[in-house]
Amino acid sequence: MDVSDAKEWLKTQKSSSLWKSKFIEDGYLVVEDLLSPEEVQFYQSIYDKLLSDKFDTSKHRHDLGSHTEQKVKDKENICQIMWPSSYFDKLEDGKLHKRAHEIAKVVLADDVDMDFDMLISKAPHTDTVTPMHQDQSYWPDMPDKRAVTVWVALDDVTEDNGCMCFVPGSHKSETLRPFRKAKEGHHVICCDGDESELVAAPIRKGSCTLHHGRTVHYTGGNITDRQRRAFIVNFRPLKMIEFERAQGFDHAKAGLNNINIQTPEK
Repeated sequence: MDVSDAKEWLKTQKSSSLWKSKFIEDGYLVVEDLLSPEEVQFYQSIYDKLLSDKFDTSKHRHDLGSHTEQKVKDKENICQIMWPSSYFDKLEDGKLHKRAHEIAKVVLADDVDMDFDMLISKAPHTDTVTPMHQDQSYWPDMPDKRAVTVWVALDDVTEDNGCMCFVPGSHKSETLRPFRKAKEGHHVICCDGDESELVAAPIRKGSCTLHHGRTVHYTGGNITDRQRRAFIVNFRPLKMIEFERAQGFDHAKAGLNNINIQTPEK
């Protein structure tokens, strides 16, 4: 995809002039219709291939609900796959990534670039929550802490199947809330907070939410018959990406040299 196509898409967004001020005030933002229905279908097909046994994603696939009891036989509580763009040739040049990048530049600054991408899927009837947390608690300490996560829904998302929920304004504190491992020996982190603080952000498939790296957020479990597939791209200043990589922090990208890279089918 030519970058100019993403810029043309941005010009069609009548509310874009309000994005930055709302993001600064609330620490999160909803943007409707990032993808058309046909574009959603394309990314759903990519997603489902990565979830299937056709791809060996074992080095980058994790159960983010492994700290809880397994509730559904032979299913992950919450499936995470890091770096989906590395499994398909030039996927990061597609409409989802490029349009997300344009939004990130609007709410942060022109110096941001993609730090990483990932998939997080909640299968039907898994009913496992993602506890309240701040993404920054997972990352190295950096001199420039600006970061934004673009969370793209590939299914209609509601509170019943795990839509994003945010604590408005929680990003304004200069320090992180006290946090800890959800369970000793597991990766998932949770922070202090009360669910009464949360504001739900249900969205249609093809739309997205954005949140600051310090914004407290949460998603409920999926109690429905439907999948809840999210494609997520994170952006931060290019200098800070270089700072991370110099410290050997690559969001689990190591080991991707031996994967079988596919060409996406249009």
